[in-house]
Amino acid sequence: MSQLEYSISKKIDLFNSSLPRYAVRSMFACLFLALGTAIAFYIAIRMQEAIPGLEKMAYAFMFSWSLVMILFMNAELGTSNMLYTTIGVYKKKMSVSFALKLLFTCILFNLIGGVLCGYLLSLTAPFGHLEADNYMFTGIASKLTKSTGQILVEGMFANIVVNTAVLVSMRMKDDAAKVMSIIFIIFIFAFLGFEHVIANFPAFSLAYFASHGTIAEMTAGNVAHNLFFTLIGNFVGGGLVMGLGYAWLNNTDSKYVD
Repeated sequence: MSQLEYSISKKIDLFNSSLPRYAVRSMFACLFLALGTAIAFYIAIRMQEAIPGLEKMAYAFMFSWSLVMILFMNAELGTSNMLYTTIGVYKKKMSVSFALKLLFTCILFNLIGGVLCGYLLSLTAPFGHLEADNYMFTGIASKLTKSTGQILVEGMFANIVVNTAVLVSMRMKDDAAKVMSIIFIIFIFAFLGFEHVIANFPAFSLAYFASHGTIAEMTAGNVAHNLFFTLIGNFVGGGLVMGLGYAWLNNTDSKYVD
């Protein structure tokens, strides 16, 4: 908890002292997510051709490196900030209005970075001539046809997993141990196909531009529906379950604290 409070103080200081730098760090988070998403999808596409049945495992393993890059490069990720801001408000380190402003700014620039990086990656050779039924296009199409209830529940579990990885990595003193713990924990939500609103920014953008807008399920309504309810589910999982949950658990004089 002391490390969490220190991280919260750093975020507050950066946001107050240099909004442009905070915005760029938020865009960097989706740069790393876009790179992780791109290599995960491309390897899954090739694995589907070479060894059918293992493409999802390949995707989940490679996608997991996204959070490694984000944490080691000190980028600002909206879904982990749901944890930090909730704890910050609970512990009176920040006001509700400041927490909302920080979270909105982070997610906005995550979105800008995700769309920009998704577009630029679609111009690269691996995504220039993809078959219409490839793993990425079919996977994105299935995301966009999920029910509201499914998106909410999957969004909740996705951010429980993400913030578990964040908290577990704080306990690790060795960098190799941090990397391994992050990869194996993030693998859970990536393999199970849970919904992560920030990860969907570059994923949807890359699929849209690489397909030249030909994915039938990718309508404005479906995209807005997915992102809105994923955002709510992510906040419940990361902000309320993990953030408020652990803040309350440690608001005690007991020796049983984190």
